[in-house]
Amino acid sequence: MAISAGLVDDMGEPVPLAGPARRVVSLVPSLTEALAVTVPERLVGATDWCTHPADLDVTRVRGTKNPDRAATEALAPDLVVCNREENRRLDVDRLRAAGIPVWVTVIESVDEALAAMRRLLTEALAVPEPAWLTTAAAEWARPVPTPVLRCAVPVWRDPWMVVGPRTFTGDVLARLGLVNVFDAGEDRYPHVPVDDVLAARPDVVLLPDEPYPFTADDGPEAFHGVRSVLVSGRALTWYGPSLATARAELVAAIRR
Repeated sequence: MAISAGLVDDMGEPVPLAGPARRVVSLVPSLTEALAVTVPERLVGATDWCTHPADLDVTRVRGTKNPDRAATEALAPDLVVCNREENRRLDVDRLRAAGIPVWVTVIESVDEALAAMRRLLTEALAVPEPAWLTTAAAEWARPVPTPVLRCAVPVWRDPWMVVGPRTFTGDVLARLGLVNVFDAGEDRYPHVPVDDVLAARPDVVLLPDEPYPFTADDGPEAFHGVRSVLVSGRALTWYGPSLATARAELVAAIRR
């Protein structure tokens, strides 16, 4: 597939590629997995937080918020892949100043995730849409399960934080037939005391295993009297190939 001229990323910023990207560094775990599954031979670098696929063997360039720019530049990438929420504008600007094209994704919903990954793969890398992405689009187009349930989703404790409005995870919840009781306000991940969670009267509290590693012995005890469900953080918050199986996995866990 030929690459089109005048490429821009999800922010509308130009991405000056002379041809399909062949050496890619990803600073986003979800996008790292998408690239590793689709074009493994082109992925040359990723962050320490890029845990999937489990056998990923590329150069590590530190974290999403503090990437090692010298190590990134040393890999001579023709493209670095970032995300508006997960990466700092400062690092994006410095990479571009060093002459490295950067593609920034904007993902706050399932539809945006599918569209962003489709554009990245088919436009910047000039490869056909992969089967996992087609499957994911079909899975998340299924009817919303019923009945509607009220939910809260803590993502950290000490202090407690929950999923708030305008997030990718919030859209996942809506597509699972869940109403986020904290889907309002300015803060996308507000600090909320346990008493406020209980006062919001959720039908279920979802406890993912990342970023905070909630377990059967660490989390459910705080929400006495409310059904707690341990779920995969990757299924709930990642937007790469896991989207192909995440809906069925989450429905089975929440609706049992």
